Amino acid sequence: MNLAASFRGNFGVLSQCSSCCDLRFQPLLSSSSFAKSQRCRLRNLKFSRVPRFFRKREMFCRVTETETGPDSNNDEEEDKHENGEKPATTDSVEEKDSQIDLQPINVQQINNNDAETTAQGAVQEDDAIEVTSGSPLPGVKPQQLDESMRIPKETIDILKDQVFAFDTFFVTSQEPYEGGVLFKGNLRGQAARSYEKISTRMQNKFGDEYKLFLLINPEDDKPVAVVVPKTTLQPETTAVPEWLAAGAFGLVTVFTLLLRNVPALQSNLLSTFDNLNLLSNGLPGAFVTALLLGVHELGHILVAKSTGVKLGVPFFVPSWQIGSFGAITRIKNIVPNREDLLKVAAAGPLAGFSLGFVLFLLGFILPPSDGIGVVVDASVFHESFLAGGVAKLLLGDVLKEGTPISVNPLVIWAWAGLLINAINSIPAGELDGGRISFAIWGRKASARFTSVSIGLLGLSSLFNDVAFYWVVLIFILQRGPIAPLSEEITDPDNKYVALGVLVLILGLLVCLPYPFPFNYDSINTDF
Repeated sequence: MNLAASFRGNFGVLSQCSSCCDLRFQPLLSSSSFAKSQRCRLRNLKFSRVPRFFRKREMFCRVTETETGPDSNNDEEEDKHENGEKPATTDSVEEKDSQIDLQPINVQQINNNDAETTAQGAVQEDDAIEVTSGSPLPGVKPQQLDESMRIPKETIDILKDQVFAFDTFFVTSQEPYEGGVLFKGNLRGQAARSYEKISTRMQNKFGDEYKLFLLINPEDDKPVAVVVPKTTLQPETTAVPEWLAAGAFGLVTVFTLLLRNVPALQSNLLSTFDNLNLLSNGLPGAFVTALLLGVHELGHILVAKSTGVKLGVPFFVPSWQIGSFGAITRIKNIVPNREDLLKVAAAGPLAGFSLGFVLFLLGFILPPSDGIGVVVDASVFHESFLAGGVAKLLLGDVLKEGTPISVNPLVIWAWAGLLINAINSIPAGELDGGRISFAIWGRKASARFTSVSIGLLGLSSLFNDVAFYWVVLIFILQRGPIAPLSEEITDPDNKYVALGVLVLILGLLVCLPYPFPFNYDSINTDF
């Protein structure tokens, strides 16, 4: 129980007592004649009506009067001075009071100790609200908070009473939260407009000292406002310069892209160092795949620049199975809202899918430059629903089960680019797909998508080594959580939601297998 609650409880009991207790709470505001008349009425009441009841109340009143000081002796002296001798009834009552006073001493000491303990607890509780501390928000590097980083109580009061107003966010309660203070209450009007008003008021009051977040409370799915010092939101630093590490990853990715397009070297990786000249045979395929990767990253960069989102240097992840797993691009600042995050996250896969699909179609239309191309078995197109469907649509009866088919190498190269974009579109962690699902459906739904996606990838890894390595990559590098946005309540515009859903569907079509056989004649003969 805090100090305010303890005071309200005591005051509620005292208000039922006679006016003497009220008088003793305000001794300097009462006249002596009024005090005398009130005491006389009280003493008559004690003697004639409820002596046992009064004794309990008298003990309670004396316990709660420790700070105002005892005034019974002064009352007795005033009575002697004005009336000479006290009435007999008064003497008897005083004797009873003196007998009662022998026991309340211990009770008074105990209650005083309890009051001090309660006061200390209240002070500690006030300190917890007055000086908030803790780890920064999810996705932000933890900082060691000191006194200069903590929000003082005066600032919290200004935020609650002046910055958050009835027209934006009516505060009903507050509590320490993640290095700052969390305000619970009722959001007024549109979240985006309220956030803008609150941000403007904070800027006028405190400048750039604090940062505002308007989020959804995962406990009850209601809007909450979080204010933290900007000093707790410093970007994460690494021991190795970012560009140096990205360059090293890029060189290894170039090697794996070349290696992926030279089947003679894939069977024996150690022979690569004795036959480096063979890597030149993989230049066309590496170029097409790298082009798709570059277009993907360029889409992110262009849209991020238009929305004010700052991106880090892309880290290309090498893979000897498909050449590369794509790139990991870190967001360096706080994204304003879910729509901006959706634009940035969907721009890369949309650009990659668009170019990859065009090149994939051209591969079926254009004949191989050498007249032979790449000979593959028709069953290979069962590995992708999108690739199998397009191949069946364009090749028709030429595509039959168990029959080798010659295709332009551009089909295989473009398919690898489509697969890389599809993998990055999986709705998990901080992948493009994970950011898209978060932007469309919110943080809680995004966490569920992540769990389901990782579970399905885990099952797929039993049959496919690409899925296994991708699960490992997500757990190590991109499992999340996604850093909080400035305002996470407003839903994106429907047209951007449609683009995000399109990215997720395309990724699913590329990754899912094609379940239907290519030669329908064999089906009819079986029946």
